[in-house]
Amino acid sequence: MTQYYTPRGGLPAQTELTTDRSIFTEAYAVLPRRTMSDITSSRLPFWDDTRLWVLARPLTGFAETFSQYIVEVGPGGGSDRPETNPAAESVLFVVDGELRLDLGGAQHTLPAGGYAFIAPGDTWTLHNDTGSTATFHWIRKRYSVVDGVETPDSFVTHESDVELGAMPDTDGRWCTQRFTDPDDVRHDMHVNIVTFEPGGAIPFPETHVMEHGLYVLEGKAVYLLNKDWVEVQEGDFMWLRAFCPQACYAGGPGHFRYLLYKDVHRHAALNLP
Repeated sequence: MTQYYTPRGGLPAQTELTTDRSIFTEAYAVLPRRTMSDITSSRLPFWDDTRLWVLARPLTGFAETFSQYIVEVGPGGGSDRPETNPAAESVLFVVDGELRLDLGGAQHTLPAGGYAFIAPGDTWTLHNDTGSTATFHWIRKRYSVVDGVETPDSFVTHESDVELGAMPDTDGRWCTQRFTDPDDVRHDMHVNIVTFEPGGAIPFPETHVMEHGLYVLEGKAVYLLNKDWVEVQEGDFMWLRAFCPQACYAGGPGHFRYLLYKDVHRHAALNLP
């Protein structure tokens, strides 16, 4: 079974060095896993026995389309009113424990690897009925409505049920698990899992309009962010604004895997006077 890195909070000892790998630039940010401590956690209204770490939120002049949280739900915790914005769509991806999702009147069990897309306006609740902590990623975006395009349906799946698709001409060293059809224009965001075998690489600096959030689920690699090669490991989060050049080399010894957000399939917003 795949193991996903899960933060546990705590606080570094007074004897540890302050210097770390945290970076925030005009083009990208890196939040190392050590930044997810007790004092950086947050709470939300209508959630019981729950805390979260905010990895990304819209910022003017930076990444603007999404928010991403790591949410830790204690035994018996959860919410009957998890989302307070009816225009928001969500992806939930469980990395530890087990959660009960009630979505549109149907009940689903989400173990580690469980994935749910929740369409804007759909009714849902989430609870931890077990005796252990459960942790999930929650990615939220204001859905971009287009006249004549239907809103996509909510769905629940598991990463083990999603095909590992090799990128062209990579001999399987670079693969993506796509949870939605990449040609389905009803969806205005994709949240996928990208996997590199040892030695796999993105062999050119991708430079494109999509914003990215990348949370490393497993392994380590060096990532090109703008002009900087940055070493990242499981538990680290990268936040890339539009047009930030990016590439990757996964040196091993094991898989390098990350949860990837990007915005897709919509016109660029035109801020006319």
